[in-house]
Amino acid sequence: MKVVIFGATGTVGHQVVEQALAQGHEVTAFSRHPEKLEIPQKNLQLFAGDVMDSSTVEKAIAGQDAVVCVLGSGKKLSGHVRSEGTRNIIQAMEKTGVRRLICQSTLGAGESWNNLDFYWKYVMFGFILRKVFADHLVQEELVAQSQLDWTIVRPSAFIDGDRTGNYRHGFPTDDRTITLKISTADVADFLLQQLTNSLYIGKTPGLSY
Repeated sequence: MKVVIFGATGTVGHQVVEQALAQGHEVTAFSRHPEKLEIPQKNLQLFAGDVMDSSTVEKAIAGQDAVVCVLGSGKKLSGHVRSEGTRNIIQAMEKTGVRRLICQSTLGAGESWNNLDFYWKYVMFGFILRKVFADHLVQEELVAQSQLDWTIVRPSAFIDGDRTGNYRHGFPTDDRTITLKISTADVADFLLQQLTNSLYIGKTPGLSY
């Protein structure tokens, strides 16, 4: 499958690229500095570009089978990179006829707010990551309003660790037994599963240990 990954050099994006290549996909890694990946692989195309540039985004998406969006907020933890970048991605997909979109958001968005504990509700998302969280909410709204075959994945807090394949997904929004942690490798594992799985099309599964 031909897959373009936006945010390819981020903590999750790097994992998505490596695992997608290992699975035999033809990968286009979109980033402002894709050379940071340093992965010599014949099935990997490095695509240098700014997700805020709609024409560049369209060029990267044309001819792909699916899009994986794992955009980050950057070191400033502010701005509208996720939402505005995702808007450009959606518009380019609709224009080029590419339908499958897998978008990484965050646990706590929408009805999954009830999965969070006090610390994540009122310290992290209520104060420290308030702008990041707001950007995720706009991003999700844009995806959900599109006519694409979308899946929004809501992972809990990222931790270091190997890909285990042993995690929970699609749990009830009032489930408070989850750990609120998951490795970036397992996030990538679940994102890529959606390329060949229609179970969560049009849905927003949570992801956590």
